[in-house]
Amino acid sequence: MRHARAILRAANDDERGHGAPLVPALAGAAGAIVLAIGVAADSDVAAIIGGIVLAVGLLATTLVYHIAIDYGIFKRLDDLEK
Repeated sequence: MRHARAILRAANDDERGHGAPLVPALAGAAGAIVLAIGVAADSDVAAIIGGIVLAVGLLATTLVYHIAIDYGIFKRLDDLEK
């Protein structure tokens, strides 16, 4: 029973992985800024590049969040079920 409590406490206290989604989120924010500048300046190239970087940043943020945080949660849940 002590082992299960220790695993549960570790699962609740673990903060690893929360900083990883920041990098692609910042890339997406930069893409949004470039997109806005491209639209305001009537520059098709800047708008297209900004839109692509924004889309990639949003998708990468979701993927990194899933890998960095969800995989750890699922592993700890599997350990609890054993």
